[in-house]
Amino acid sequence: MLELTAEPLTAEAFAPFGDVIDARTSASFPINAGRTQRHHDLAKVETLGENARTLINIFVSQPVTLPLELTFLERHPLGSQAFMPLHTERFIVVVAAPGEEIHPGEVRAFVTDGRQGVNYHAGTWHAIQSVLAREGEFLVVDRGGDGSNCDEYPIQIRVTLNEA
Repeated sequence: MLELTAEPLTAEAFAPFGDVIDARTSASFPINAGRTQRHHDLAKVETLGENARTLINIFVSQPVTLPLELTFLERHPLGSQAFMPLHTERFIVVVAAPGEEIHPGEVRAFVTDGRQGVNYHAGTWHAIQSVLAREGEFLVVDRGGDGSNCDEYPIQIRVTLNEA
């Protein structure tokens, strides 16, 4: 079994797998007569393949127990997939680089601070939604359209948090 300790999520560490969505660290500009601050272009939405279109969804996830035990990772080869917590839910992110196989030494685990979201690049292997402490609601942007857009890869992973 692959043992991982989730590290704090940063844009630099997560860059090979996708984008960190965080208004606190992004450039912004005022709109709507100065009453709104727009944090613009925070992630690249990818929709590839026949009749591709962008979907906007809300997912409601139940909390996981720790250590988190995973039996597979999944990927979406035809589009990116973004998760943005709606109520400051912390969640665990487990990722591996795109490719036909997952190399255990390259699997990474991160933990968000509750205000960060992630956008997985098309083809990035990732764990299913793993919210901590309480039920979580997420705005999810991903791809709809023709073609098979979800692959699963069997792998045994145990993730812990270092909350020191």
